[in-house]
Amino acid sequence: MPKQKTNKSVFKRVKITGSGKILRKHQLGSGHLKRNKSKGALNRQKKTSEFFKGEGKRLRKVIGL
Repeated sequence: MPKQKTNKSVFKRVKITGSGKILRKHQLGSGHLKRNKSKGALNRQKKTSEFFKGEGKRLRKVIGL
């Protein structure tokens, strides 16, 4: 049976920690309409955040972990 290919577009958008957690590289909703948001809100959205448990399980299959 052939191996499953890694989904490269997903792999580039996430970071995998040493303990196996999957982090998104930036928060959702930070693409546009930034003029209305405060500087603090924009800085908070730059931080990486962990995916929810269900999303993490699905992403592990897509990435091939």
